[in-house]
Amino acid sequence: MNRRQLLAAPALLGAAAALPLPALAQEFPSGPVRGIVPFAAGSATDTVARLFGEKMREVLGQPVVVENRAGANGLIGAEAVARAPADGQTVLFGTNSTNAAANALFRRVPFDMERDFAPVSLLCSVPLLVAVAANSPHRTLADLLAAARARPEGLTFASASASQRVSTEMLAAMAGVKLLHVPYRASPAAVQDLIAGRVDLFVADQAVILPGVQGGQLRALGVTTKERSAQLPDVPSVAEQGLPDYEIFAWFVLCAPANTPARAIERLNAAARHAGADATLRERLGTGMGMTVRTGSPDEARAFMRAETVKWTNAIRAAGIEPE
Repeated sequence: MNRRQLLAAPALLGAAAALPLPALAQEFPSGPVRGIVPFAAGSATDTVARLFGEKMREVLGQPVVVENRAGANGLIGAEAVARAPADGQTVLFGTNSTNAAANALFRRVPFDMERDFAPVSLLCSVPLLVAVAANSPHRTLADLLAAARARPEGLTFASASASQRVSTEMLAAMAGVKLLHVPYRASPAAVQDLIAGRVDLFVADQAVILPGVQGGQLRALGVTTKERSAQLPDVPSVAEQGLPDYEIFAWFVLCAPANTPARAIERLNAAARHAGADATLRERLGTGMGMTVRTGSPDEARAFMRAETVKWTNAIRAAGIEPE
C-alpha cells in the first residue's frame, strides 16, 4: 500500500462506519419474491396475486413468483408462509378464509392468524354471487329457498373456501332452510359441476361466477353485499329479497411471516400500493371482476383483519357451523 492509500484508509473506514447497516447489506429483495396463493390456479385469489405481483415488480426490482399451494381451505398454503424465514422473500396472498375465519371453522389451525403474520397491505374486496346453472328450474332466490324448504337437505351447495361455505350456511340459516354441503378443492371444479347440474347452488366470489353469467352458463340470483354489483345491476342483493340483515363479502390481503424486518415490510407495502394505483390493474379487477382495490398501510390492514375476524366468527356461530 503506498503513502496516499495509507492516508486515505482511515477516512474510508470512518465513512463506512457512518453508513447505516442496510446500505452495507444487500438491498431487499435479494432475489425473486415467492408469493404463496393458498388456493388453486384460476381462483379469485390467484388472479389477484398475479395481477398485483406483475405490477409490484416495478418497485421491487424482482419478480413475484406465484406458487399455488391449495388444500385444506387455504390452511396448507398459509402455514407454508407462517413457517417461512422472516426475511420478506416469501409472502402470502391471504383472504378472509385464511386470515379471519379459520379459527372459528377448524379445531386445529396450524398457525396463529395474528401472531404468525405481519400484515403488509389490504389488496381488494369483492362481493359474492348466489348462482345456479342457467338451465336451473330456480329462476329467483325465492324459488330456490321455496324448493329448499320443501325438501330439507334435498338441494346441494358447493364450496371451495371458508367464505363460500360461510356465506351459504349463513343464507340458509337466515332463510330457515337446510342445504347439503358438497366440498371442493378448487372453485373452477365447483363451477363446472354447477354448470353440469351435479350441484344445485354455488355462492362464490363475483370474479369466479361472473364469467359464467356473462357467458350464459350460469344465472345469478343475488349479490351478497347490500349494494348491487355494477357489473350486474339487474341482479338484486340478498338483502333486497327478504333477508335485510344479510351481508358478507370476500377480501384479499398481503402478509409476510411475523418478525419480517420493517424495511422489507415497507418495501413490500410500497410495491403493493404502487400496483393498486395502476389504472390498468384497477380496470381489470374492477370492471372485469367487480373488485374494489383497497390498498393501505400495514396498520390499517391489521386493524381491518381484527375487525373482520370478529365479524366472520360471529357469522359462523350464527349459521350454526361446528368447527371441523
